Amino acid sequence: MKPQIEAINDRLSKHDSSIAQIQEQLLKFCTKEELTKVASEVYDKLKLSFNCQYDEKDAIGRRYRRQDAIGTPYCVTIDFETLENETVTIRDRDTLEQYRVKISDIKAAVEGKVSMENLLVL
Repeated sequence: MKPQIEAINDRLSKHDSSIAQIQEQLLKFCTKEELTKVASEVYDKLKLSFNCQYDEKDAIGRRYRRQDAIGTPYCVTIDFETLENETVTIRDRDTLEQYRVKISDIKAAVEGKVSMENLLVL
């Protein structure tokens, strides 16, 4: 990881994902209409299970950093690969790791990580 990014990450609030005000942020890679349609559909499904938001303002990197700063643990990105194989990229705030999952598996991939059970179970 680059030293500049490490320094920024050290200053960010790293709290348990289950207490995040926004648990997921849905982003689309660019403003193409076909991505907007898929992003809206995915957002409509996710908002029923998570505290989430949809953002399409600014460049993708700025949107990631904005969410890092407010403590959003996971960003879900809709991109052109989504149109090809119905997968999205999930980015972890704390590790900056990115991995692809099927749209139908987003809930399962994130649900256990943001559950209050993580804090309450001894």
